[in-house]
Amino acid sequence: MNTTDDSSRRNFLETGLAVASTGLLANGASVAEAEQHEDKKPAEAKVHYSKLLPGEFRARLAERPVAYLPLGTLEWHGEHLPLGSDAIQSEELMVACARQFGGIVLPPIHLGPDRTKPDEDGTMLVGMDYALSTTPPRKLDGSCYWTSPGLHLQIVDAILEQLKRAGFRAVFADGHGPSRGSWVANIPEREARYGLRLLGVTDDIAKQWKSQIDHAARNETSLMMHYRPGLVDLSRLPQSKEEKPQGVGGEDPRDATPAHGEECAQASIKLVGELLAKAGLL
Repeated sequence: MNTTDDSSRRNFLETGLAVASTGLLANGASVAEAEQHEDKKPAEAKVHYSKLLPGEFRARLAERPVAYLPLGTLEWHGEHLPLGSDAIQSEELMVACARQFGGIVLPPIHLGPDRTKPDEDGTMLVGMDYALSTTPPRKLDGSCYWTSPGLHLQIVDAILEQLKRAGFRAVFADGHGPSRGSWVANIPEREARYGLRLLGVTDDIAKQWKSQIDHAARNETSLMMHYRPGLVDLSRLPQSKEEKPQGVGGEDPRDATPAHGEECAQASIKLVGELLAKAGLL
């Protein structure tokens, strides 16, 4: 055995144990101080349905029996935004609402209705595939969400049936434009059928609503920069303002900012609170 190496090893271990026993970290702070600092961080309330333990579910349901249903897609949102932008934006908005007003957020639906028409070669074009900003009209990469309006109605009906069974009294739903339209159009009939209070972006608040009011343009891009900045890459858009981005509907996304996204989000959150209060749910 090499006594020099053995001695060095023992000295290293003894030094390490001595440091550990004093509770010192590399930056000079103690373990106890670090733990105390950690304890001071505000804990965010668990509001995702899928993450709640039964006891946590019972407590949140008793406090505020409101469910939030994000209506999303897997859809082209320009070269600069993720394909799940609709679901991400609607879910993030509802998580903020649930933490502020109470309630539970359901997993997003990624299927939804949209306009369709056959292309000259027989390919079915869906939604933004044949918008004015898509030239020439074509199947945009990544869109994978379309379902018939009838099947979408059945999916939402099944969810409402189960939410009533679980003990909810009200549901707020919003997100993808055509899904929003379907939801709002069927509120009266569904309320009568299920005995639930159903809320959405109805005509009385549509002009003030600031969430998901374009397609991959300034509004949605700003919202994504606010919610998930790491998923936005404006460098993938044309540098020249003279060249319009493909498959984008609304104001120029290159003018988007996180601050504008936060402003839009807060305006919409406020409206949701007003809807809940008006319905006697706050």
